Amino acid sequence: MTAQIDYVRLAQTLPPRLLRFFARYPPTVRSTTSQRGAPATIETSSSTPSDSPDANQAESTMNVLLAPSDSPNPFKPHKHPETGRWHDPVYSLRRQADLVKMAKANGVEELLPYTIKGSDEARKRREDHGLRIKGTGVGQRVKGKAWERTMKSRLAQRKQAMLGMPAMVQQWKQNIMCTAKDGLAAASVDVSKGREVLPANVKPVHYSLTLEPNFEKFTYEGQVVIDLDVKEDTTSIALNTLELDIHSTRISAGGNEITSSPKLAYNEDAQVTTISFDKSLSAGSKAQLTLTFTGQLNDKMAGFYRSSYKHNGTTKYLATTQMEPTDARRAFPCFDEPALKAEYTITLIADKHLTCLSNMDQVSEIKVESKISGGEKKAVTFRKTPLMSTYLLAFIVGELNCVETSDFRVPVRVFATPDKDIEHGRFSVELAAKTLDFYEKTFDSKFPLPKMDMVAVPDFSAGAMENWGLITYRVVDVLFDAKTSGASTKERIAEVVQHELAHQWFGNLVTMDFWEGLWLNEGFATWMSWYSCNQFYPEWKVWQSYVTDTLQGALSLDSLRSSHPIEVPVKRADEINQIFDAISYSKGSCVLRMISKYLGEQTFMEGIRRYLKKHAYGNTKTEDLWAALSDASGKPVEKIMDIWTKNVGYPVVTVDESTGSNTIRVKQNRFLRTADVKPEEDKTLFPVFLGLRTKDGVNEDLTLSEREQEFNIPDTDFFKLNADHSGIYRTLYSPTRLEKLGQAAKEGLLSVEDRAGMIADAGALASSGYGKTSGILSLVKSFDSEPEFVVWSELLSRISSIRSAWVFEPESTRNALKSFQRSLVSEQAHSKGWTFTPDEDHIQAQFKALLFGSAGLAGDAKIIKAAQEMFAKFRGGDRSAIHPNIRGSVYAIVLRNGGKDEYDAILKEYQTAKDADERNTALRSLGRVNTPELIDRSLALPLSDIVKGQDVYLPLAGLRNEANGIEALWRWMTNNWDAIEKKCPPGLTMLSSVVQMCTSGFTTEDQLKEVQQWFEGRSTKGFDRALAQSYDSIRAKAKWLARDTGDVEEWLQKEGFLGNAGGKL
Repeated sequence: MTAQIDYVRLAQTLPPRLLRFFARYPPTVRSTTSQRGAPATIETSSSTPSDSPDANQAESTMNVLLAPSDSPNPFKPHKHPETGRWHDPVYSLRRQADLVKMAKANGVEELLPYTIKGSDEARKRREDHGLRIKGTGVGQRVKGKAWERTMKSRLAQRKQAMLGMPAMVQQWKQNIMCTAKDGLAAASVDVSKGREVLPANVKPVHYSLTLEPNFEKFTYEGQVVIDLDVKEDTTSIALNTLELDIHSTRISAGGNEITSSPKLAYNEDAQVTTISFDKSLSAGSKAQLTLTFTGQLNDKMAGFYRSSYKHNGTTKYLATTQMEPTDARRAFPCFDEPALKAEYTITLIADKHLTCLSNMDQVSEIKVESKISGGEKKAVTFRKTPLMSTYLLAFIVGELNCVETSDFRVPVRVFATPDKDIEHGRFSVELAAKTLDFYEKTFDSKFPLPKMDMVAVPDFSAGAMENWGLITYRVVDVLFDAKTSGASTKERIAEVVQHELAHQWFGNLVTMDFWEGLWLNEGFATWMSWYSCNQFYPEWKVWQSYVTDTLQGALSLDSLRSSHPIEVPVKRADEINQIFDAISYSKGSCVLRMISKYLGEQTFMEGIRRYLKKHAYGNTKTEDLWAALSDASGKPVEKIMDIWTKNVGYPVVTVDESTGSNTIRVKQNRFLRTADVKPEEDKTLFPVFLGLRTKDGVNEDLTLSEREQEFNIPDTDFFKLNADHSGIYRTLYSPTRLEKLGQAAKEGLLSVEDRAGMIADAGALASSGYGKTSGILSLVKSFDSEPEFVVWSELLSRISSIRSAWVFEPESTRNALKSFQRSLVSEQAHSKGWTFTPDEDHIQAQFKALLFGSAGLAGDAKIIKAAQEMFAKFRGGDRSAIHPNIRGSVYAIVLRNGGKDEYDAILKEYQTAKDADERNTALRSLGRVNTPELIDRSLALPLSDIVKGQDVYLPLAGLRNEANGIEALWRWMTNNWDAIEKKCPPGLTMLSSVVQMCTSGFTTEDQLKEVQQWFEGRSTKGFDRALAQSYDSIRAKAKWLARDTGDVEEWLQKEGFLGNAGGKL
């Protein structure tokens, strides 16, 4: 099959110079074989007698093409060397566009590109394809001086545009070179956005999918019947497949068989199977594609996969799914793009004792003969789904127990495997029923499915997945036991459940058009989970922790040069997993919080209701959301918010005060953690909502929309920008103003969010060279009497970031920083204590746990002793000796101050504890060791059979706290790279996390060079973005140390922490 470049679109969109390139070398992609697995190859027609150019020739051609306009250039209008006729390559290409239109109008599927030489041959080619063109050739023009003058005039008109190379030319050059070097995939390239998408010649309408898993061979047999709308006359159908063996393929239309033996060609890189046949399907007709296939019940936690658990000493399995983002193609042949919505009818064939679940409710169950065993099984068919995207499809087969509530108008259930106490799903199922009711009223939109199921899956790569009507979770994120889990776990489960339920509308009912719109799904679900959690549990004060959690996570990642815009261009399937990060989730939700403040919460929600109503069961782009919010508010939302979503980064806002004046001058510049912003990186001017807090209240009407502006304020005695820190920026004050704000905090003039956010800004700015680190240390010290948990969380976070940057510095400095932390937190920890009552306040419980762990790991003797005593009782059989709120801290403290006995006891707890939260806490704590022998034991766990693939990162994370652990992580990764890649395939998200954990702890340029040299020449496909972020993080710490090492040592000496044996306390 030949896939022609779309000359019509090229002619309309390419810059003139690149038109000249394609006039010279119009590329044609040909599949050289119909055998599955063979790659597509590229052929490029040339207007010269030489062979088709390879990548080097293409590079040379492009260099000529991009040369200054007054240099010799064969692509200018010129006389043909043989015929003497004038030839304009640009006009020729536009004429080719006309020919393509004519060809399509006459039913011709392909028109080979025109070449200057051999016009008779060119005419014959066209005749062979059913199109006859009168005349001697497209390139022929009228002879004479008049035409020559026309050509010269045309050239003069283009001269200015040809002198410079705009940014879009650079992007087109990259695309062309990638094409020449790698060959185009069987999937076509969306020229406007560079996406690799399926051809638009057919569109799926309905899938009838039947699957039968084999738990002995870990395979499954499948049949899919896809009803298609034919959009264009075609003799081929391309769809996505991955790791599937297709046994038979049949195509029919209008009740007649088109073929039962078509040619199949597979492009492994594009994950596309192209089905070719002789008889054409006509545009406007209906067709049906039927395929039978075998798939793997893999252990990659992707597609249709197996998950294991132990019950009564026996290992058992269930078959479950994870389709997002692009693994539906791994489960069954499909058109695996978000915009290609269709309806689905699912049938699962299984043993009679197994539970079968899918997105919809069951409508029938019949006895059938198994194709696998020949014995009798049941075939469970589910109701046809509404229009939905492939990535939201789900089906599960296994032994499952259930807890149910009827508190919502449709059944709401939580399922878990028999080894779990199903009553631990009670909290989630009751919360889900209340949340669904709340969302229906808030969105003014009924939940459209007949039931809501939530399933605890033993092996799960993410935290949860919002499959429509069948949400899947990690066990620890849906099952809650108040006796074994603490307050933070309960809050986490509530946030996850409400996040996934928000997706049932925002993402499932209305879906992004393509993956650069991922933030529409995840940003809104994140914001909505906090919004609803605040409605249900106001005593948790979640908007306070939002500032230190979601906002700081977004600002941290977005301060790196390797960050990306919220709407990040996505071209290929293997790029998608890397954008499930703090930008799509956290920054996306922060943008929505910012706009909700700007519009007002009620107006914002009215816009959301209009958006959902207008686009139900459809696909949208970001501008559709802005349009709905503009419609509801009457404000130019798109004009304001596009700047935030389409540009990377955020500003630091510098505040200058005029003496004796009630004005402030505010200036914005791009903020980078590496403190090396280039002029070309500082061109974006963000609309910054200043949120001015004074003694009179908060003024939300001030917006910095230029580089620099002056604003009047009521009183210079007290003011603060970014009230409650709903804006996405850092604020840089003078040292004098920062000192005044510190005093204002003590006087109660600042909210909890203001205090936490101010500390976060000061810390981030100091680490980036906008101030001295001694300044943030002094600011932190001044908050030693702070009464609020969230502020303390940020204080200790800032100390932790300093200690992480100084982790390879002399031991005396490291001990002095630890001593400072101990002096700050110990008294508070002793005062609050570490005992908990059954009705303990939710926030106070977390506050006690934070202080206890921080003081103990900083070397507080009293807390170390208490932890060791609790642990001794726990080992003696008293499982209530350690409260769940401080379990992780106790484990970490005894490991840090103990040895092999403590390690063995905690490892045993990981292996034997019944509750997933208990096991995770134990495994995570095993990274807190600091002796070479125990570090090696912890590093042996991730690649062993003891640790599930979903948990490989848990024992690694704690090792980043000490220099020897960071170095050991790097050695482990480099020595075991092949095994790591096997357990964490590059196409999945886990490898990115492992690479970051093993590299980002370094702090020097020499260490950075070592990492870069090791990865040089190795493929970083699937984790290149994570690796680049590690590089930026190391650079930032190296520059921080170069600036402030002496400053920190001087401050520590001055405060009595350095040079004082053991430091204070």
